[in-house]
Amino acid sequence: MLPDGALLEAREINCWRGDRHILRDVSFGVRAGEFLKLTGPNGVGKTTLIRIVCGLLPPENGTVLWRGKRVSSSNDEYHIEMAYLGHLNSLKADLTARENLRFLAGLRNTLTDADIDGALDRVGILSRGDLVARSLSAGQKRRLALARLLLSGAVLWILDEPVTNLDTAGIELVEELITEHVNKGGLALSAAHQRLLDHAHFLRRLELS
Repeated sequence: MLPDGALLEAREINCWRGDRHILRDVSFGVRAGEFLKLTGPNGVGKTTLIRIVCGLLPPENGTVLWRGKRVSSSNDEYHIEMAYLGHLNSLKADLTARENLRFLAGLRNTLTDADIDGALDRVGILSRGDLVARSLSAGQKRRLALARLLLSGAVLWILDEPVTNLDTAGIELVEELITEHVNKGGLALSAAHQRLLDHAHFLRRLELS
């Protein structure tokens, strides 16, 4: 039984980097309608923990569970319901913004042109839809990655520094998207140096040190 109705749970996660014990018995649970923000200085293991939760890196000790099942033993089910946005935007440089969404987000869902244009419009780059990704600014590429996140249909968003390369308006956009997602019953986990939804009622913090 997961504590307090948590859908995502980490239990006593440990990880070493060389001879340095960077994650020591880290545990948490995240329920539907919650946003858990990982904070702490550089080098404390925020990105490492994010990668472990995504299933990209195995913990040396400990367990990650989704809906009560170990992530390692339910990867297909987990990855259908999880969307990850890392430091890199993971775009196809020679495809247009629309083509990127049709190809990358379309791997999960059948998308209409209206779906794609709606996502581009929501993140403020509809007018850039026919430009190849390599011609977009750093901030526009990040917005395109956010559009892919919107189209994923995922219940769980895992974000690593999601406001990278974004201006003030872009940071406000990320806050709006997370708020909309959790208010619809989704949940989100994010590593963040910057102030991000610090006063939201659904925010919980986990300080790593």
